[in-house]
Amino acid sequence: MRHMWWILAALAVAVLLGMHLTWSASRVDRLHARASAASATLDAKLVRRAVAAATLAEATQLPPLMYAARVALDVPVADREAAENDLTRQLRAVVVPDDPTFATVIAANRRVALARQVHTDVARDALRARRRFTVRVFGLARKHPAPMYFDIDDPTLSTAVSRAEPHA
Repeated sequence: MRHMWWILAALAVAVLLGMHLTWSASRVDRLHARASAASATLDAKLVRRAVAAATLAEATQLPPLMYAARVALDVPVADREAAENDLTRQLRAVVVPDDPTFATVIAANRRVALARQVHTDVARDALRARRRFTVRVFGLARKHPAPMYFDIDDPTLSTAVSRAEPHA
């Protein structure tokens, strides 16, 4: 009878450990799925911003902005951050024309900023989950690639940009 308690205690510990591992594995899977979705959303928002910037560049005849927008659309993944930062710098240098296309660019920039924040938060949560002891020991995240941060400058533009004053 005395050995029976040890067996029941070991069985209870095994069940609790199994429940914890199952919960941890499903949490890791959910976080990685969210990270993947956030990455795809950020990519879509970046593409929309580059297209809006290219449209603005065509309408206002700004070759540097057109070049930056085309590079942002065509660049390999490894160089994407630098291209997006260059596009942001080019957009900030634009003198606001009386063109409704600029409002589209501002809205696209806001969406990029929001998508980037969501992506950063989800990637941080997934990376934190990967560092948990049980996840590392039991390899619960090995089927998922580690999410990467997308480190770009704050893409928001001011809506109150003034026209450039002519030099005397």
